[in-house]
Amino acid sequence: MGRRLRSRAPDSGHYGVASDRGGERAAIILTLIHTAKLNDVDPQAWLADVLTRIADHKINDLAALLPWNWHPTKIERAA
Repeated sequence: MGRRLRSRAPDSGHYGVASDRGGERAAIILTLIHTAKLNDVDPQAWLADVLTRIADHKINDLAALLPWNWHPTKIERAA
């Protein structure tokens, strides 16, 4: 009988398929979300706006997209 891979947390449902890389990505996303919350910014609105604007945004002005400097676009303010 072969050795069976056991998860440290049997209730997690991952059973050995979670990766360090996935954990790092989750940590980055959670950091972005909590940073937005700490700056009284709606994380979903901020991330959606930044992801649509970043490709056309000036590289010298990327600081304007950070949560503490961010201002919603005119279309988003009207909604």
